[in-house]
Amino acid sequence: MKRFLLSVATAAGLFLASSQAWSADKLLNASYDVGRELFVQVNKAFIAGHPGVTVDQSHAGTSAQARAIAEGLGADVVTFNQVTDIDFLVKKGLVSADWQKDFPDNASPFYSLPSFLVRAGNPKHIKDWNDLVRDDVQVIFPNPKTSGNARYTYLAATAYAKEAFKGDDAKVKEFVTKLFNNVPIFDTGGRAATTTFVQREIGDVLITFESETRGIRKEYGDDKFEQVTPTVSLLAEFPVAIVDKVADEHGTRDLAKSYLDFLYSPEGQTIAAENGLRARNAEVAAKYKADFPDVRLLTVEDVFGGWDKVQKEHFAAGGLLD
Repeated sequence: MKRFLLSVATAAGLFLASSQAWSADKLLNASYDVGRELFVQVNKAFIAGHPGVTVDQSHAGTSAQARAIAEGLGADVVTFNQVTDIDFLVKKGLVSADWQKDFPDNASPFYSLPSFLVRAGNPKHIKDWNDLVRDDVQVIFPNPKTSGNARYTYLAATAYAKEAFKGDDAKVKEFVTKLFNNVPIFDTGGRAATTTFVQREIGDVLITFESETRGIRKEYGDDKFEQVTPTVSLLAEFPVAIVDKVADEHGTRDLAKSYLDFLYSPEGQTIAAENGLRARNAEVAAKYKADFPDVRLLTVEDVFGGWDKVQKEHFAAGGLLD
């Protein structure tokens, strides 16, 4: 219920942000769909150190967010979960081409991975990716066409299949097709998929970011849901950038940089870790190490040859995803 109310509040806040005159002490952060709770806390902490500043939020699937910004949504900063959606803004002339050099770690302050959430007792005994293609399992994740969250799920499943079938493309395609055929509903974003699984009680397993699975367990209790970490998953980075064209028009560039810098500070990293994201800061990561299961993480670069190649081969019109 808290997550649903945050969705409503986000929509109301975005309406207000778009209907008011802009000023140099106000930011709009366009972010990914399941980042609501995280940025409520981030914004509160940031504003505490910057009296008089206002930070409004917009949340949706990041591909949808990128298109909205290209069509006029006045976001000063983006905190996305997929590099290609920021690169889309680069092609539209809204973000500088070297945006990944503006902040540490290729402008990704924290990271996560696709993880599983099952119902209490794990009645279908789901342990790894190969269990998701069984005929008796219904899988819930959003539409990769609109959700960066879901694109990581698609890529993680594909990476698993590439290893399992030793690069046999036909068997990989068959595996991923079976997985997609086990999805009864494709919601547009990660939070809607969570609602489908948790509140509508559809499906046997939810695939989403590890941070979301941890948040659901924390809110609803271990007596309702269990987290399952697969043997292998895909590194999910959360890239951030200043929307240069908008920030310059609003006069918010310095404030926007301070806001994104805050995500790298010990306080910002601690907030991320407490919200189930894996911190880049070594001290913070060590402090919360026991909260995060060990998992072998593959990367888009190593498995697929980088995001540019992924976009062309998998996500472009007529690509493998289609």
